[in-house]
Amino acid sequence: MAPTLYDEKPEVGDLIEIFRGTYQHWAVYIGDGSVIHLAPSTEDARGGSLSMMSVLADKAVIKKEELWDVVGTNQYSINNLLDDKYEPRPAHVIQREAQRLLDREVPFSVFQGNCEHFATELRYGRAESRQVRRAVEVGVGVGLATMVGLGVLAAAASFFGSGSKEKKSKR
Repeated sequence: MAPTLYDEKPEVGDLIEIFRGTYQHWAVYIGDGSVIHLAPSTEDARGGSLSMMSVLADKAVIKKEELWDVVGTNQYSINNLLDDKYEPRPAHVIQREAQRLLDREVPFSVFQGNCEHFATELRYGRAESRQVRRAVEVGVGVGLATMVGLGVLAAAASFFGSGSKEKKSKR
């Protein structure tokens, strides 16, 4: 039988990336089939269609839930994305910190305090979100392309506009 995405079993402290269509939800595996993650208190574990509304929330709760309850019908992978940059904290430190933080309500911000920030801080002691960085880079790129495009259009309009005035004045 060929290996599947879920053949690799997570270890304590592993980051779990859950693919939910237009975004990824992040959790940290803490053992015994459970993860700890940051989510608005009104959000269902599996996310669902209302989970996109979480971007409007300004508070979230640190929850411990079964991995399969959080993943639901989505796909996931173990993605310790910053291991090449930072040393992961020891598993017992991650578990102890997870227990200490459990059920706390904390400020939530898509750009500064989202589930990926939470997960990376728990694993590495540093809050980072590549998802946010990519979104900002794409947004800046689109903004620059739009500005350049508008500049080209303005230049073309000016060029063709001045050319047509010259033609009119020759008549």
